[in-house]
Amino acid sequence: HVQLVESGGGSVQAGGSLRLSCAARGYTYDTYCMGWFRRPPGKEREGIAVIDSDGDTAYAESLKDRFTISVDNAKNTLYLRMNSLKPEDTAMYYCAASRGVASFSAMTYAYWGQGTQVTVS
Repeated sequence: HVQLVESGGGSVQAGGSLRLSCAARGYTYDTYCMGWFRRPPGKEREGIAVIDSDGDTAYAESLKDRFTISVDNAKNTLYLRMNSLKPEDTAMYYCAASRGVASFSAMTYAYWGQGTQVTVS
């Protein structure tokens, strides 16, 4: 049974940084593609960053200069480092896992965490 548990969200002032974590249980990251998504208040869910089982990454164009996705395979944990946060980054952030190719389409991902809230003021 695959389980993803996010943590690291919270309230931060504009310009600050946060690092989100996504701990996996039931499988290992080196066999899955992983993604970070977010859902701002009143808006659609959007893809932020993805990483495949080879460690190759891709980012939403508007976020690539401030956000970094990474994996610690020894800890079976996915991370999202977010710098220079802006109020428009306020959202519920989710990690997701897929046996398929790394994709920004949410439909690709079969497993989702419960989300962690990030609020930037």
